[in-house]
Amino acid sequence: MLDLKTVNDVLVRATGRGERPVMLYQDAAGQWNPITSVDLYGRVRALADVFRGWGLGKGDRVAIVSENRWEWPVADFATLAIGGVDVPLYPTLTPEQIGYMLRDSGAKVAVVSSREQYDKLTQAGDLPELEHVVVMDTGTFEGAESFSALMADAEGKQQRDAEFDVMVKLAQPDDLATIIYTSGTTGEPKGVVLTHGNLASNINVSTNPFGFSDKDSCISFLPLSHVTARHLDYALVCHGTKLAYCSKFDLLPAAMKAVQPTIFVAVPRVYEKIRQAVEGKSAASPVKLKILHWALETGRAHRSETLAGKTPGGIGWKLGNKLVFSKIREAFGGQVRVFVSGGAPLGMDTAGWFADAGIRIFEGYGLTETSPVIALNYPEAHRIGTVGRALPNVQCRFADDGELEVTGPSIFAGYWKKEAETAEAFTKDGWFKTGDIGHVDGDGFLSITDRKKELLKTSGGKMIAPQPIENKLKANTLVAQAALVGDKHKFVCVLISPNFAALEGWAKGQGLATDDRKSLVKDAKVMKAYQEIVDKVNLGLANFESMKRVNIVPDEWSVEDGTLTPSMKLKRRVVEKKYAKEIEGFYADEATASR
Repeated sequence: MLDLKTVNDVLVRATGRGERPVMLYQDAAGQWNPITSVDLYGRVRALADVFRGWGLGKGDRVAIVSENRWEWPVADFATLAIGGVDVPLYPTLTPEQIGYMLRDSGAKVAVVSSREQYDKLTQAGDLPELEHVVVMDTGTFEGAESFSALMADAEGKQQRDAEFDVMVKLAQPDDLATIIYTSGTTGEPKGVVLTHGNLASNINVSTNPFGFSDKDSCISFLPLSHVTARHLDYALVCHGTKLAYCSKFDLLPAAMKAVQPTIFVAVPRVYEKIRQAVEGKSAASPVKLKILHWALETGRAHRSETLAGKTPGGIGWKLGNKLVFSKIREAFGGQVRVFVSGGAPLGMDTAGWFADAGIRIFEGYGLTETSPVIALNYPEAHRIGTVGRALPNVQCRFADDGELEVTGPSIFAGYWKKEAETAEAFTKDGWFKTGDIGHVDGDGFLSITDRKKELLKTSGGKMIAPQPIENKLKANTLVAQAALVGDKHKFVCVLISPNFAALEGWAKGQGLATDDRKSLVKDAKVMKAYQEIVDKVNLGLANFESMKRVNIVPDEWSVEDGTLTPSMKLKRRVVEKKYAKEIEGFYADEATASR
């Protein structure tokens, strides 16, 4: 049982394990190397001494703009050790966005990973309060400090230092620990202010039921600028679990094979991509496709056993496991015992598919403002299709319109320099309004159905939750993303962003040219295939929910083009603006069109 008072207590635990590896990282040759508890102590202490030498102290902000690598937690722990405040920024942000957040937070130091991130700072405009820039990569960077140079005497600082240790323990629960900017799905990014106590109270209870230990390992690949990834890494370090840093998503398959983690935590889109890869690979061979479908049907008959944490028996399941299920587990490294999903709704289709393949995914739910976990499924308390029961440090209730409201020690202190937005985020009696619509069943399991601001209301007054429908569409291999539209209109329509890898493979089998995506998505055979996908989903919907028209766009939505948040959630407003002409086309004849 964890009993943290501050995030600095995480550092104390992490650096108190002697020569045992705490972290793994890849060198230039791709080899995995360990960082021991002693190594970590020396590096954090060395950087903290540099920060203090620059005059930084309690309350000063340090921005970190980097992919996941060992320097990230060193910069994080060093900042917190001196009483400073982290400002983690996504490396996918534009120079303009980074400039806004650096100015808004008043960061005095920016620790960046690479030439690309350094160049963003030079293009970000005037940064009057930024005094120092530190670059992790080697090279020449005008006006910047070399991270490796700042680590020059880290080895000589591995011995415990009484003054440093006292300073680390000076942190108090009410002290500000971090300012995390929201991804801005509904407007201008806001800096979420989280205290040491906010984060510590959540870490104390979120992962205990999983029984993580020093025998476990986990690949840290979700952006550490996202509160979920950072929370997870803190918790795992406390349990003695080894963290392996993976800086790019396309390096993940190789990392899985090399590290063979026992814990896998991802956003739903990662699970969806793995499912689509399996189905796409099988689709290339009629025999393999038939075997996959047979195995999943067999697994479906044993789904209840899998969800109960049991290994199904019977000749059929064992054969399906040998031919199919074991291969899917091998994609995760072959040793994962705990699968967790968070950051966005997983979807019943995806959760069910993996359960049929013998993999139980523990879905959770939370927000940056809640440090982050509100609810989570566990081995002894799991219900598919829900996000689990609320953590013991969180109280939940529902407003009259179904919006979830929460209170507890992990709820944030407010938005940075935004008093009006802070006041608006809370009820009159102090409960945080999550903006999510949901309900709790008789056994206490929480279900989140949609974002309150994203609910569509037809001109006939019907309310439609788009996410569950979009998730059903994404269950098909050919669909990467989908966006329902129709607010204030007579009927609902859908924009579909294809999984072009799967679509192009399918198109070649149909004898279609694939060199021009704009022409491909307008081909009659392609349009017919996607219409059939939509028609199939429509069969399970009420008439007012069914999608009347479809437009297949020639773009695969991504974080880079601004249509997805870094946690892979749809930026609905961005999509609607980008495809305003296509949406207008849906409703050109609305006055005379039948429903």
